[in-house]
Amino acid sequence: MNVPSMPERTPKALRTAIATYTPKLLVDFDRHWRRDIADAYDLAPVPAFMARWWGEFALARDPELEAKVHRLEDGAAREPDGARAVSLVEEAGRIRREAAKAQPGQ
Repeated sequence: MNVPSMPERTPKALRTAIATYTPKLLVDFDRHWRRDIADAYDLAPVPAFMARWWGEFALARDPELEAKVHRLEDGAAREPDGARAVSLVEEAGRIRREAAKAQPGQ
């Protein structure tokens, strides 16, 4: 499978990549942008916005990896053993964090 490269680390480039490769994320991305960033006079929330959506795109651009994370999270929700559920959630979180470390062009 050919996973698209990460875009430049700008809101515009990230939005273009989402629209092109993971359009299922676009409505939420735009809603979040309009709600928290578009009319802001303070740019302080931009880094948190970018971090969240950078990670979301980094995971969603690889359908196999995204499916693995969702299987882990779904498994944790159904797991009766609390320790096992925690382990599944931790593994899903680790994968999400690793995906979010992707750099532009990777």
